[in-house]
Amino acid sequence: QVRLVESGGGLVQAGGSLRLSCAASGRTFSRYGMGWFRQTPGKDRDVVAAISYDGGTTYYTDSVKGRFTISRDNAKNTLYLQMNSVKPDDTAVYYCAAGNKGRLEYVAQEYAHWGQGTQVTVSS
Repeated sequence: QVRLVESGGGLVQAGGSLRLSCAASGRTFSRYGMGWFRQTPGKDRDVVAAISYDGGTTYYTDSVKGRFTISRDNAKNTLYLQMNSVKPDDTAVYYCAAGNKGRLEYVAQEYAHWGQGTQVTVSS
């Protein structure tokens, strides 16, 4: 059974940095695309960034390009999201997701496995 556990969320001032981590277990991590999503109350869960199985291809939603970096360490079965120059609009619950294919995916429906989420709050 796939298990994803996020960590690293918290309260940060605007302009600051956070690094989210997602520890994966239950299957061969290095074979599958991964993603970070975020959700605020009353809104859909939207993609923030995604990465292919080998880290060779990445995707970022426009609002985080140049500020966030997605990466993975397949030897440690861990996915990361480095968040720099954060803004109040980045406040959300952030979720780690694992796909069932090697390529990255852009939409939540393509992901089969989800973590419990970690809250990120950016104060102005």
